[in-house]
Amino acid sequence: MEQSFDLVVIGAGSGGLAAAKRAARYGAKVAIVEGDRVGGTCVIRGCVPKKLLVYGSKMVEHLENAPSYGIHPSALTVDSAQLLANVRNEVDRLNALHIDFLEKAGVTLIRGWGRFEDDRHIVVSSTPEGVPEHRLRAERVMIGVGGRPHRPDIPGAHLAWVSDDMFQLERFPERVVVVGAGFIACEFAGILRGLGVQVTQLVRRDHLLHGFDSELSSAVQEGMLAQGIDLRFSASPVAIEGVQGDLVVSTQTGERLPCGGVLLATGRRPFLEGLNLQAAGITVEGHRVPVNADQCTNVSHVFAVGDVTDRICLTPVAIDEGRAFADSIYGQRPRQVNHELVASAVFSQPELATVGLSEDEAVARFGVSGVVIHRARFRSMEQSLPKRGPRCLLKLVLEAGSEKVLGCHMVGDHAAEIIQMAAIAVGMGATKSDFDRTMALHPTVSEEFVTMA
Repeated sequence: MEQSFDLVVIGAGSGGLAAAKRAARYGAKVAIVEGDRVGGTCVIRGCVPKKLLVYGSKMVEHLENAPSYGIHPSALTVDSAQLLANVRNEVDRLNALHIDFLEKAGVTLIRGWGRFEDDRHIVVSSTPEGVPEHRLRAERVMIGVGGRPHRPDIPGAHLAWVSDDMFQLERFPERVVVVGAGFIACEFAGILRGLGVQVTQLVRRDHLLHGFDSELSSAVQEGMLAQGIDLRFSASPVAIEGVQGDLVVSTQTGERLPCGGVLLATGRRPFLEGLNLQAAGITVEGHRVPVNADQCTNVSHVFAVGDVTDRICLTPVAIDEGRAFADSIYGQRPRQVNHELVASAVFSQPELATVGLSEDEAVARFGVSGVVIHRARFRSMEQSLPKRGPRCLLKLVLEAGSEKVLGCHMVGDHAAEIIQMAAIAVGMGATKSDFDRTMALHPTVSEEFVTMA
């Protein structure tokens, strides 16, 4: 039997959920199709469970530093099985919460895998390529299927984990090889090392975190080395051999690295498999679905949000794209998402956060003489008694003539919390004088942003 809706959303991730709930609140009849749990990458296998693991690994560091403050905890043991189980329980709770949110918003949740029959019809089956069990007619369709980890084409790659797998492990092994230099690789390297795992990280280039300000990347690298992570630069895996729990990674130099597990953190790609986009005449560029500023594809009544568009793959961006779509189409409040100024963070250890232009980006736009840099590098007061831990880096990138703050960057504890507020100032066009006029809150790390000479 065919069902008709004003809007059918394929994928119950951050962007799809945001679009569906807001459209329904404007009075639209909305269905959302999901073959997995509700919540998407962020809630189920990304930001949320990963950040909980970061908190767990940082707890070990705090306990190790406790004696310098006169606090002597009993013998320290790490039970990664308990941590992982607790994280999965929290994800289960959030999955149920998001289902409840949909019900309260009046959105019909249809379980299964959706694909286009044509540009107006979506068929849904219980398996990705199964026999259709539902046929939905839609005035408009929203694609919000997100992305999936990319698994490199090397012998034995099937023996390794990708980031999705990390949260389903029973426990972490004693030794892990992490492949990759991006934020996922660096975050999991820090998590694992903080929980006592011996970590070797293979980096194809000569530096970490390509695409971030190079000075910040170097500061993170320094901290990771101090944490005891074995960083191998200009190193790539060519094969993985063995059985689960007893693997060997071979590199292009002939080195063989024994380990209990391998994490392939070599990027993510939009998850287009099985959508049958060609049946709807939807254009695909490379691995992504291109859209205009209104989230519209080349088909006027088909839209896409979030990671599937491969623009800025961040949860808050996907959410705002979904809400902007609903506001514009169903709320008669046309608006577009500003993708020009988006804060981002890497929950590595030490943490990195940034908003605005990096030094290299600013120089490329304004020239060397058109950019002024202010920076502060120091060890935080929290580390003064333990006499250990990475140094903080705070950095302002200014336009020379106006002293407008083009970029605000930080490496150190709570960097993301601090940069979130700094993003407001940068977005409002604050100058160095505006920062200088702000009275410092002492003693804090963030006061350096308003006291830099």
